[in-house]
Amino acid sequence: MCFGPADTDLRELVRVAGIRWAIDETFHTAKNETGLGHYQVRRYEAWYRHITLSMAATAFLVLTRDAAKKENPHPA
Repeated sequence: MCFGPADTDLRELVRVAGIRWAIDETFHTAKNETGLGHYQVRRYEAWYRHITLSMAATAFLVLTRDAAKKENPHPA
């Protein structure tokens, strides 16, 4: 069962489910690598800064990894 238009075909449901899996993996990686889940909320401003810095660090790591793969696609 799924919430959405009744005429949505199975192919579209599978595509959306696949996208959700990639998003879940990204958040799991951000929690482990950049401390996304390591903040106890006290004030909104501090939480917002922490999340913003964590997501910026995650983006930096992704871009750095992709650049390294392009420079050396087949490491020895």
